[in-house]
Amino acid sequence: MKIEIDVEQFARDIKAGKSIGGSDGALGSLIKQLTEAALAAEIDSHLSQDLNRNRKNGYNSKTMKSDHGTFELDVPRDRNGSFEPEIVKKNQTSMTGEIEEKILSLFALGNSYSQIAKHIEDFYCVGFSKATISAVTDKIIPMLQEWKTRPLETVYPFIFLDAIHYKVKEDGRYISKAFYTVLGIRVDGKKEILGLYLNESEGAKFWLQVLTDLSNRGVKDILIASVDGLKGFPEAINSVFQDTQVQLCIVHQIRNSLKYVGSAYQKQFAKELKAVYQAFTKEEAEFELDKLEEKWGKKYPIVFQSWRNKWDNLSVYFQYPEDIRRVIYTTNIIESVHRQFRTLTKTKGAFPNDDSLLKLLYMGIQNAQKKWTMPIRNWSLTISQLAIHFEGRLDDALNL
Repeated sequence: MKIEIDVEQFARDIKAGKSIGGSDGALGSLIKQLTEAALAAEIDSHLSQDLNRNRKNGYNSKTMKSDHGTFELDVPRDRNGSFEPEIVKKNQTSMTGEIEEKILSLFALGNSYSQIAKHIEDFYCVGFSKATISAVTDKIIPMLQEWKTRPLETVYPFIFLDAIHYKVKEDGRYISKAFYTVLGIRVDGKKEILGLYLNESEGAKFWLQVLTDLSNRGVKDILIASVDGLKGFPEAINSVFQDTQVQLCIVHQIRNSLKYVGSAYQKQFAKELKAVYQAFTKEEAEFELDKLEEKWGKKYPIVFQSWRNKWDNLSVYFQYPEDIRRVIYTTNIIESVHRQFRTLTKTKGAFPNDDSLLKLLYMGIQNAQKKWTMPIRNWSLTISQLAIHFEGRLDDALNL
């Protein structure tokens, strides 16, 4: 049994500027329909399995309270009195936004509007249009805006910055846009996404705007920032947070180096390069880099020119103990977040607008952060070492 829901009044409410959620929100007009549709499907299923010639016997009316207002609910009865509804129990007088939450949870898992409509129909026997589902997911937008402007902590021991690219429709054509992610490690050692930003391309100039936004939202100090090898990135960071040490991602540097090495020699070159970035001290690393350049420099000069030009920021991690090195030498921690984003968006070839992309990734972040309940590995030791290396800069945050 499929029941179509009348959404005309819902659409008029939205166009008139009425909020979607809340006690007087437009969704309130749908909750009664949705619930009664589900109850109708329940009693039909019950009667089809009843062999005692049972049949419908009118309705009982009761007042229900929900997140979206109060309404009178008509609950169907059967003649034998054996019908026990599941979606609304006999003595139940209040409801949560179950169907709405189901839609949002399905959306957060990367389901398309068509897939969500099918899931809702299969589960509740209720037909939902794409327009209705879109209206429900649009309630994410004010939540997203509030989240994007929330105050941040004053000090972050580590932050990681990276971008991922998507196709988004703009002015009638699809263009590639860079989605900027900032992940911070708080003083308690737990991960937190600090913000979401979209721009037409990835560049140090826009990263400067991102960092300025972090400062405006209350961030006063960042101890170490780990980033890829984008030109001008360290300068952009230090123009806003002048005392922050910037570590360029070693993994990015290795990948970029191997692009210029002939395929026949890549395996050997990568093996010998380990002696540089796995060295115990900066001096040892520089010695190994000199040896490597003596052997390969004439064949691949551009590789060593890159390492020399970026060495100050590539070698920052050598001054720290192993626990800190492990955290900062690569941006893998934020790339793992981007892998989750790709899983969410893998069925989407492109997005019709910025909001459609942002609200999906925002929901993905909320799902991810539910799992970030524990500090990163060996955090107690790591924060103690940071307090020594950055004397005084963590005192207020640690209440020292």
